[in-house]
Amino acid sequence: MKAVRFVRMVLLLVAAVLLFAPAAGAKGKTVFHVPLENEVERGLYEFLERSIAEAEKAGADTVILEINTPGGFVDAAGKIAKLMDNANPKIIAYINRDALSAGAFLALHADEIYMDPSGRIGAAQVIDQSGNAADTKADSAWRTAMQNAAESSDQNRDPKYALAMADPDQDLPEYRAGKGQLLTLSAKEAEKVGYSEGTVSSFDELLEKTGLSGAEVVNMTETFSEKLARFITNPVVVPILLSIAGLGLIVELYSPGFGVPGTMGVSAILLFFYGHLVAGLAGYEAILLFVLGIGLLVAELFVSGGILGVAGAAAVVGGIIMAGGDPLVMGVSVAIALVIMVMGMVILMKFFGKRLHLLSKLVLMDSTDTESGYVSNKNRLELIGRKGVSLTALRPSGAVRLDNEMLDVVTEGSFIEKDKEVQVIKVEGSRIVVREVKAD
Repeated sequence: MKAVRFVRMVLLLVAAVLLFAPAAGAKGKTVFHVPLENEVERGLYEFLERSIAEAEKAGADTVILEINTPGGFVDAAGKIAKLMDNANPKIIAYINRDALSAGAFLALHADEIYMDPSGRIGAAQVIDQSGNAADTKADSAWRTAMQNAAESSDQNRDPKYALAMADPDQDLPEYRAGKGQLLTLSAKEAEKVGYSEGTVSSFDELLEKTGLSGAEVVNMTETFSEKLARFITNPVVVPILLSIAGLGLIVELYSPGFGVPGTMGVSAILLFFYGHLVAGLAGYEAILLFVLGIGLLVAELFVSGGILGVAGAAAVVGGIIMAGGDPLVMGVSVAIALVIMVMGMVILMKFFGKRLHLLSKLVLMDSTDTESGYVSNKNRLELIGRKGVSLTALRPSGAVRLDNEMLDVVTEGSFIEKDKEVQVIKVEGSRIVVREVKAD
């Protein structure tokens, strides 16, 4: 009897162990939940770097990147992909809506991919800043990067699908990717071709499917400074900030006192450097070079010659380009800002030149008009109203006699015969206008 009871206890113990094994296995584990949303750009890298660093410090087992992005910039995606590859925790990509373009590239660098039923992955052709397909060199490099991303996983993903996402010349008509079309896979299609390990309807379902339902979840959120840095470092925002900074400082420089333009200019340039510092793109050497350039430009106002001005301008541009991380992107942004600044200065000189204090020293503001007393000939206003006789036919110019004086005149446009009585109606310098006096 005691033996039977002992066997029953052992069986109950085994059953309990088997029943609660999954929960016990997940208990004590830590999962970092990190959103990867909006555009993939350089400011996003700083947030993801901090998130993965905190996950490693906490000894987390898994980092889940919840992806919903239309894509972004190749250089930023490359840095983030390298960050994912070097991370110690397991990286799971959860595509809850879209992983397009650079988002697809990042998802393929994850150890595992799970998708929402409405999720999509693909459409990853490189597009330049004008909205056109990139040149052959950049396009070829990106296709290779997409292929490498597919092959980097341990899931044995067929790279032909990654190539079709980036190359419209690949032919996969069964997935709406015939010649000239990029491949975009739905959740079911991605699972079918091995580009997804499963389809889940929620984050909790994902935890359950991956055996992490009992794990401690740490939800990462962007700080205000990181959100601001992401906005400021956007390639669309950068030239706007630089244009505001340049125009504001130039207008303030040529105006008495310190007011709104100077405040706007200083604020814009401070925001530019702050955002790039927070994003990890700018170093203090870039700021020092920029400040040196400003100092040389100010010195040029007091020491003529042009050398200090040229050196100062070069230092300012160099500091801005150094702060951006990518010299090509920043060079384009600086060029756009310079064009806007030149257009703005032309408008200012034309409409507000006389109100700008020091600008009047650079641009001739006086006009040689009659009202200002500038005439090339004596303005004989006393002739207006006087009458005379045409000595020649006026066609419309000719000669008339006023009292004992012969004058060269013109009519309003009509023909006046010889020996007709005329009257002076207008005098503009040497131009005397007459009209025929009609008999009553």
